[in-house]
Amino acid sequence: MVTIRKANKKDISDLSRKFLQFLEDKRSKTYKDNVVKFGIPEEYVRRVLAEETLLKAVSSGKATFYLAIEDNEIIGFAQTIQQGNQIAELDRIVVFPSHGRKGIGTQLLQQAIIDEKKNGIKTIIVNAGKQETHARRFYEKNGFKLIREATIDAPWGKKLDLATYELQLSSS
Repeated sequence: MVTIRKANKKDISDLSRKFLQFLEDKRSKTYKDNVVKFGIPEEYVRRVLAEETLLKAVSSGKATFYLAIEDNEIIGFAQTIQQGNQIAELDRIVVFPSHGRKGIGTQLLQQAIIDEKKNGIKTIIVNAGKQETHARRFYEKNGFKLIREATIDAPWGKKLDLATYELQLSSS
């Protein structure tokens, strides 16, 4: 059975270690979907996913990680980042390949929405690659509305074509 919960400090350490292990296999789907597809330099990914970086994000009070756990193993996660008093960004949802297409991403998203709503967030925004049809369908299916498409300069020096979606949270 899959459980969804907020990550604690030990979880963050485990998540960082798991993700960095995936970087070791350059042929893995996780590596291709999260590094190669966006032309992200590996050293940038290692820095972003380092335990210290993730713990710093959580300790700032702005980032929250949600984990999908099955048999004491992390099988997916979502991260939100508070952008203001009423706006949060869904920074990423990752479900590890052998666990995909089982509704785990939806469960992670639903838990994040419940928690953000409790925290007074009114709008959740998310970016997807313009060509990422699977991700875009996922957000649309879950009530997100496309608000813009743009080309941005990524922090690692590449241009990215992004679609930005938003979800308005009701106050009920």
